[in-house]
Amino acid sequence: MYKKVRTPCIGVCSTGIGDDVCRGCKRFAHEVIDWNAYTEEQRRIIAARREGYLINAVRSQLEIVDQPLLLTQLRHQQIRFDDSQNAYCWVFELLRAGASQIEDLSAYGLCPTPLAKGVSLVEIRRRIDEDFYALSVAYYQRYIAPGLFRD
Repeated sequence: MYKKVRTPCIGVCSTGIGDDVCRGCKRFAHEVIDWNAYTEEQRRIIAARREGYLINAVRSQLEIVDQPLLLTQLRHQQIRFDDSQNAYCWVFELLRAGASQIEDLSAYGLCPTPLAKGVSLVEIRRRIDEDFYALSVAYYQRYIAPGLFRD
């Protein structure tokens, strides 16, 4: 049995100002509008797409070297995360909650990738969010937008 898919809304919606992809949750404008009418299966499809993009964005910057330690720290720090998601999604929740307070990534079972060596966690979090958004926009422009303009 699947867990009910919760809305990914984080209260920072940019679709109301004309964005095709929300800068907050990275859903497409029509998905934000129609979310409450979707079936659980439709919501799962959207969640899986978003999760895949987020995993790729996080993995480009950080590597999980000790997942049990990461899990222990998330629970100890009382960071809200979905344990049914990939652990790289947990990393993003950790960064959203406290990138500016973390001094030692190894204490969380993480290490920077070569691309992120010497970069602050606040900047890493910004890069991840930017990449997550860019992947969502690219998908939208390649596969969704062309279908919206067909006769």
